[in-house]
Amino acid sequence: MKPVIALVGRPNVGKSTLFNRLTQTRDAIVADFAGLTRDRHYGNGRQGKREFIVIDTGGFEPDAGSGIFKEMAKQTRQAVAEADVVIFVVDAREGLSAQDHDIANELRRLGKPCVLVANKAEGMHDGTKLVDFYELGFGEVHGVSAAHGQGIRGLVELALAPLNLPEEDEDEEEEANKAIKLAVAGRPNVGKSTLINTWLGEERLVAFDLPGTTRDAIMVPFERNGQRFELIDTAGLRRKGKVFEAIEKFSVVKTLQAIESANVVLLLLDATQGVTDQDAHIAGYILESGRAVVIAINKWDAVDSYQREQIQRQIETRLPFLKFAALHFISAVKRQGLGPVWQAIVQAHKSATRKMSTPVLTRLLLEAVQFQAPKRSGMYRPKMRYAHQGGMNPPVIVIHGNSLEHVTDAYKRFLEGRFRKEFDLVGTPLRIELKTSHNPYADKDE
Repeated sequence: MKPVIALVGRPNVGKSTLFNRLTQTRDAIVADFAGLTRDRHYGNGRQGKREFIVIDTGGFEPDAGSGIFKEMAKQTRQAVAEADVVIFVVDAREGLSAQDHDIANELRRLGKPCVLVANKAEGMHDGTKLVDFYELGFGEVHGVSAAHGQGIRGLVELALAPLNLPEEDEDEEEEANKAIKLAVAGRPNVGKSTLINTWLGEERLVAFDLPGTTRDAIMVPFERNGQRFELIDTAGLRRKGKVFEAIEKFSVVKTLQAIESANVVLLLLDATQGVTDQDAHIAGYILESGRAVVIAINKWDAVDSYQREQIQRQIETRLPFLKFAALHFISAVKRQGLGPVWQAIVQAHKSATRKMSTPVLTRLLLEAVQFQAPKRSGMYRPKMRYAHQGGMNPPVIVIHGNSLEHVTDAYKRFLEGRFRKEFDLVGTPLRIELKTSHNPYADKDE
């Protein structure tokens, strides 16, 4: 699973600027006044082949007594609890403050690996202004400039080094891939724990717990009808004798990590609550990650015909980007509708890992073009020559030709429909990449 890095420090030391630099986005709002960030903010970062999750936090005031600052401190403590390593950010320009000492004491109490970073250190070549920060007791002080990108690469390597993340052995990875990794995702109180416990009791599948590599995410291996699964829990599943106790506490990090680690995600919705913004955010992340997905509406027995009609409309309007996903109506408490869900999970995994031969893809492409050619754009007519598979989970189809940058999104959806129908791709995103051949004569004078 992806390691998690939390950015912690007093207000206006540049945490959000550093967040944007690490994630290579502008998702965090940046301005030159204190207290702008209040909630935790999550983003994905990458350096080389290493991927990680970054949490931006508000200005940390450990002794805040009440009001918004107390809530911000609570958010920061939650971020530290979720993180594998903490980057403690201080201001190299303003120097050491009493509040920095308070934060240092709190971080020591929380006991997470910590890297001390002095931001805004551009132009400080001798490092003498950073000496005072050694008083905080976190060892070496690393000067960076988030605004200018100085020292960021070394900072990421330094932050991830204490985690000692093991390299997966190829044989072990191949063995693990034989089991379908299934994550159950959803808001709090939609019935994730009830569904998980129903499965485990009904199928008598419990064997043992497998700890995650960097955090205590739990995988529960089980088998159904000869098919092996690994259930990746997002609700804090714990073994307690023969009883599994599930904590219905929503953790963004655990959900994101579970989705990233899964082959298939079961998105669980609550029929009594309808489709909320939080449901749409989780669904969007599943789509962005390229995971196969099955949608299950829980507590279907608890709503009347009018509510059933309303939630079906909400799914059509709020989750139109998941039209490819199978939709099932279940009751985890009464164990209704669970069999078809398992069938949909297996079908989604088969679709996500389906192999598509180049001759068949090319034939389908040429037939589609003959049926409906892409529109001309000015003096350019896109010409598609051949297609091949570029990846699995999710399936990627790469199309080669000339002037393909002028192909419209509507035409790509048309091609997607043809490919889906031919290969029976249900429950998985399908990505189409267009690659235009270089014209060797384009740069020559006429």
